[in-house]
Amino acid sequence: MADTANRKKLPPIVINAEDHARLTALAMSALDRVPDVAETLLSELERARVATRDLPKDSVQMGSTVAFDADNGFAKEVTLVYPGEADIEAGRISVLTPIGAALIGLSVGQSIDWLDRAGKAHRMTIRSVTRSY
Repeated sequence: MADTANRKKLPPIVINAEDHARLTALAMSALDRVPDVAETLLSELERARVATRDLPKDSVQMGSTVAFDADNGFAKEVTLVYPGEADIEAGRISVLTPIGAALIGLSVGQSIDWLDRAGKAHRMTIRSVTRSY
């Protein structure tokens, strides 16, 4: 019941069909290496609306550059990428990180709570999204 109540608080998200299929396979293959993040990503994918076309232009998809504000006053701009393309110094964040899994599918103006690897809760709000395609 708590899970159901928590899901009702989550913002609606949309993911393109190709990313959804590829991310589902990625998360499944990562369950033994990074189970917490893989399960979070699978949970996000399960609740996402999958679209084959007409995605909102301001929704975070793989390859999107996202500007967000955090609850602690921290502002950041990152690009959401697959694990092999990640480079923190270059601002490329893997979808297989807690913040990356939280970003997928969000749109401008939406906020989400997420847990870092240490289990500390954070909240971020999406300011802008630039998609690569």
